[in-house]
Amino acid sequence: MEVVPLHSADEVARLAADTVERLVRERPDAVLGLATGSSPVPAYRELVRRHESGVAPSYAGVRCVLLDEYLGLPAGHPQTYRATIARDVTDALGIPADRVHAPDPADPERAGSAYEALLGDLGGVDLQVLGIGTDGHLAFNEPGSSLGSRTRVKTLTEQTRADNARFFGAPDEVPRHVLTQGLATIGDARHLLLVATGASKADAVAAAVEGPLTASCPASVLQLHPHVTVLLDAAAAARLANAEHYRHVYAGKPAWQRL
Repeated sequence: MEVVPLHSADEVARLAADTVERLVRERPDAVLGLATGSSPVPAYRELVRRHESGVAPSYAGVRCVLLDEYLGLPAGHPQTYRATIARDVTDALGIPADRVHAPDPADPERAGSAYEALLGDLGGVDLQVLGIGTDGHLAFNEPGSSLGSRTRVKTLTEQTRADNARFFGAPDEVPRHVLTQGLATIGDARHLLLVATGASKADAVAAAVEGPLTASCPASVLQLHPHVTVLLDAAAAARLANAEHYRHVYAGKPAWQRL
């Protein structure tokens, strides 16, 4: 695991964008895993800014896969994750909707196995962007989720529904169920890029990076992966016992070795 404590959220966004762009330049037909939520949004804005300025690689051959999708929302609802990711990044990068894939909420009983098969048909995910919840959840794998879980239906906790209520007109409008990639599914990606900013994420980051491997902190499963990059601003890194060590290791690498 490569942990990179930075000074600001802007630095996190720029370095995350650098990582995505390097992949796309090296592999124009890359499979890019995208996460919704607030943490990756600044990185998506930076990618869009660069694309619109004409200095970015072409995304014409890229395919995107999403971590999760709500169940129970009507087709075309603006808060589906497919619609959200289109607004945040893929439309602006010129990635057609038919090259952006998500679990299918129309058939929840078979959606999990179908999505696993799709990921296999695509050859797996080259780079998966991740955020982390304040309780250490990844995607909608809440504490207690099996570290070996695959794509499946999950019931949202009341806390998660309350957290997401700001995107809906009223708390009761937040769906109670989602389809989500499992922790083992996420771990199949060749490179995991976790971005976290703000003091509210500090405890979860410390537990994921330096705590024990436990289902009580689903993100601790990242410790088992051979290629994980964790980008943090100063506030999110504040509870790490070894923050200065991580900073020193990263700063001492030649530019071509970083990330």
